[in-house]
Amino acid sequence: MDTEAKPQERDRSSAPATGSEEGSRFSRIPSRWATSMSWRRTLALGAVCSVGVLLFSNFVVQPFLIPSGSMESTLQVGDRVLVNKLAYRFGSVPQRGDVVVFDGTGSFVRETSPENPVTGLLRGAAASLGFAEPAETDFVKRVVGVGGDRVVCCDKRGRVEVNGRAVDEDYLFAGDVPSRVPFDIVVPDGTLWMMGDHRSNSRDSRDHLGEPGGGMVPVDKVIGRADWFGWPLGRLGSVPDTTAFDAVPAPGSAHG
Repeated sequence: MDTEAKPQERDRSSAPATGSEEGSRFSRIPSRWATSMSWRRTLALGAVCSVGVLLFSNFVVQPFLIPSGSMESTLQVGDRVLVNKLAYRFGSVPQRGDVVVFDGTGSFVRETSPENPVTGLLRGAAASLGFAEPAETDFVKRVVGVGGDRVVCCDKRGRVEVNGRAVDEDYLFAGDVPSRVPFDIVVPDGTLWMMGDHRSNSRDSRDHLGEPGGGMVPVDKVIGRADWFGWPLGRLGSVPDTTAFDAVPAPGSAHG
C-alpha cells in the first residue's frame, strides 16, 4: 500500500506546480493586453485633444507669435497674442484703432506659389498654436482708416488726419513721428488702411501706395482682432484700447 501511495503523492505534488506555471503564463497575457489598451486610450485621448485645440484655434481664438518690432511698444517681439476670430463674424466690422491680424496676400505681398502640402500643414499647425512664427503673408497692424475715410499726413503739427480731424496717437513708439512719408488717400469701401505703431520700423499701407490695391487691405482678409496677451506671463491681460479715434467724424462729414 505504501509503495502505491508514493507515486500518487508525487503526482499530486507535481500537478499544482505544472498548473502554477501555466497559470502564471496565462496571467501575463491580460497584463500585456491591459498595457496595450492603456497606451491606445492615451494616444486616442491625445489625438482628440489635439484636434479639439486645432479646431478651437482655427475658428475661435488663435495664438499669434509677434515676429517683429513693427507694433512696438504695444506689442513686443516674442509676445504671443490671442486673436479673437469671432470678433468680426456676426455683423461686426473692424473699427479705427483695432489691432488686427490679416492675410496680406494681394495687398502687402504678391501671390506666392503653394508650398509642400506636408510642410505647410506642419508649419500651419505649429503657427496656429503659437509655437512658430506666422506665415510670411500674415501681418499684425492697427486700423487707421476704414471704408470711406480720407486719411492725410500730415497736419501742421505733424499729426495724421482722418476725415479732417487730427488724431493724437498716444500708442506710437516713443520718439516716432506719425509718418515721414506724406500721403492723402481715400479708403475704398470694403478695405482698410493699416499702419504699425512703430512707424519708423513698420512696412505698412504707406509702402504699397504705388502698387495694385494701393496698400488697402480687404476686410475679408482680416483673420481676427488681437484682444489678449497669452505670453509672457508678466503681460497677461487685454491688449490696450485707444480713444484716439473717438472724435473722428463719419466719412463724408469732414470739416476744413
